[in-house]
Amino acid sequence: MAHLIEVDELSGPELAPYRDQKDVWLRSRHHPRAEPQASGTGLSGGLFLAEGELVLGELLRSRHEVVSVLVASNKVERLRPMLERLDAATPVFVGSPGVVERVVGYDLHRGVLACGRAAPLPSLEDVLRGARTLVVLENLSNHDNVGGIFRCVRALAGDAGAVLLTPGCCDPLYRRALRVSIGHALHVPWTWLEDGAADISRVAAAGFEVLALTPEPRAVEIGQVGRMERFCLLAGAEGPGLSQAALERASRRVRIGMDPAVDSLNVVVSVGVALHALRPRVE
Repeated sequence: MAHLIEVDELSGPELAPYRDQKDVWLRSRHHPRAEPQASGTGLSGGLFLAEGELVLGELLRSRHEVVSVLVASNKVERLRPMLERLDAATPVFVGSPGVVERVVGYDLHRGVLACGRAAPLPSLEDVLRGARTLVVLENLSNHDNVGGIFRCVRALAGDAGAVLLTPGCCDPLYRRALRVSIGHALHVPWTWLEDGAADISRVAAAGFEVLALTPEPRAVEIGQVGRMERFCLLAGAEGPGLSQAALERASRRVRIGMDPAVDSLNVVVSVGVALHALRPRVE
């Protein structure tokens, strides 16, 4: 059983990740050469917060380290089977609901927060080597959208799926993105692209057919493309969509057919529909 430590005050450096809860600070905490920024930074490693029982469960099944856990006292028995899976040296801070609320600044209705340390990011070459289904996200700064897409990739591509992000995207391990992904961002291989357009060419050179998802009426309706064994789907932010440079790197532009009264779908829905239409047939 992990070491349970009762807390009744807010001080102490070991509680700083829960007390401060600044995602940018957490993610750069162990990278002193990096300057925290407001959106995707290209950082690997660092600390992150996993909120809720489901996300903690995924963290325990992932390759990332659990640094510590903060639990409301009225949730300890419910979470005991999960806490027993922690290393005995991992501190589990337990406080009354009121104390925990003072630490995190709001009513932690899910009852548990975990502080994790991210494993090193794979290289682009490693991601390309291990994946058959890629999703490239260009400048998606909305945490809900990034988290939702990671959940789609895990559900519809499984171990064959991976995600590549341009520096304009938010970090998939930011707390909200991780929560929306239901923790699946901890399992899907991903890394940052240093040069979006040039790196997309490297993806194509690795044997992926690159498809740009766009509402353009001249694009090929995705149902006509058929299922593919190895492909890369490009998706842009809602509103601006994909850049011209990204569109020009695609071998084909594809769209989702829909009623003309609606001009587009949410990017998470679009990626989910596209992955389902393109993924290899499951016997």
